[in-house]
Amino acid sequence: MSALFSLYKRLVKMITVHLPSWRLRVCLLRSAGYSIGNETYVGEELLIIDEPGDRRMVILGDRVSVAPRVTLVTSSYANFSKIRMTAGEKHEEVVIEDDAWLGTGVIVLPGIRIGARSVVAAGAVVTKDVAPGMIVAGIPAREVGTVVPSQEEVSFAPTV
Repeated sequence: MSALFSLYKRLVKMITVHLPSWRLRVCLLRSAGYSIGNETYVGEELLIIDEPGDRRMVILGDRVSVAPRVTLVTSSYANFSKIRMTAGEKHEEVVIEDDAWLGTGVIVLPGIRIGARSVVAAGAVVTKDVAPGMIVAGIPAREVGTVVPSQEEVSFAPTV
């Protein structure tokens, strides 16, 4: 069964790259074991680098926006290189929390958590966690600002 699931997952990843409907992309990715929240947009050419049998290693919260050509990496190692034993291996989940936005061409490395309401600028390479409400940009991604809540969010904020 595991081999069949791995084959199905590979086919889904190949097919979803160019599907014209983001809703269909999300539906198929969920069926392949990825955790994708409600009202989450997944742009074209999403590339997920993971192991064939992995499930729930990519977790996208509610209302996340993933622009085209984003790469999410959960597994990374030097394959057949002689340095594989010394270079090590990374095999950790990627978590994108609610209302985060990943710009075009973003790369997120293994073990990264991008906080709620954060923005990752186009082309950034995320090598460390992003705190909620932060804007990051660059290679490696660095904090460049904060997300200011909209008036709608402020007006509905709970009172203490």
